[in-house]
Amino acid sequence: MTTQTPQATPETPRDERRGTLRGAVDGVRSVELSTSQKLMIFVLSMSLFGLSNIILEIIPDLSIGPVDVSVSYLVFVPLTIAALFSPFWAALGAPLGEIVFTDLLMGDFSGLAEIEGFLQMFLAIYIAGSLIRNPRSKGQIFVGAVVLVLVDKILSAVVDLAKVWIGVEEAEYVEGLPESVLALEALGLGVDVIMSGILLGAIPALWLIPALHGKIEPLMGMRPRVPGEPIPGEAPKTAMFVGFAVLLSIASFGFAFLEAFDLSAGAWEPDFLDQFGNWFILVSVAAIAVVLIVAILLFRLSRTAADTQDQR
Repeated sequence: MTTQTPQATPETPRDERRGTLRGAVDGVRSVELSTSQKLMIFVLSMSLFGLSNIILEIIPDLSIGPVDVSVSYLVFVPLTIAALFSPFWAALGAPLGEIVFTDLLMGDFSGLAEIEGFLQMFLAIYIAGSLIRNPRSKGQIFVGAVVLVLVDKILSAVVDLAKVWIGVEEAEYVEGLPESVLALEALGLGVDVIMSGILLGAIPALWLIPALHGKIEPLMGMRPRVPGEPIPGEAPKTAMFVGFAVLLSIASFGFAFLEAFDLSAGAWEPDFLDQFGNWFILVSVAAIAVVLIVAILLFRLSRTAADTQDQR
């Protein structure tokens, strides 16, 4: 037995024998994300998720008997960005896009109470995106879409149940359904999983993520995600992260109770849609377009500056 490192051969290139590739791959793409790439992922997630929520604003909710059948959000939008790029930066941008482009610009901003939804959606996208280790695995994509809805809606349901049990809010029973808060929350969770998690989550994502994988990442100078390699910005599998997630969940509960006690500072609810009509949605769309254009220009300038520096 020899302790010397075997020489690379044409059949076994050095990089393949060493296993996981690190750093630059072809002089352009890299496993590690640059600051400009992180910012671009953040803005892309914020803009696209905000746009998807604006689309839902103009789609009327359906009702089947006493049950409201509605779509909370288009799950495949943030899930695709998290699966292809970075779970952390996608999770950070998506809920902020909903707050800025849907709540603020539409005139339905609840102040500090909005932080509840931000923290819950952040955790949901972060965890779901980290579960998709292979963007071409249909099983992982399906699980990721369902987990995203479950994490967000279960945390929200716990908050609603706590408000009723503590007595700061009264239960809103629906005629024709059992007068049980737990049963109503379970029914609502089931509807959300089917509508948002499967119909407008897993099904579009099962086609979209594999179709874009390997094609869109090079446009941002990023290396397509490869099974078995580290995921940029993935959720760590440690007890510390579990504790961090629990703390964020508890913090979201605290901000939710601010609204229940009418202590939500910074609330701003002029409701522009009622004042000016549905055409006011174009204001949010224009704002999203401006943010995207500015982000793309800054990203291109950063890439050009980096390429110029590398050539010196």
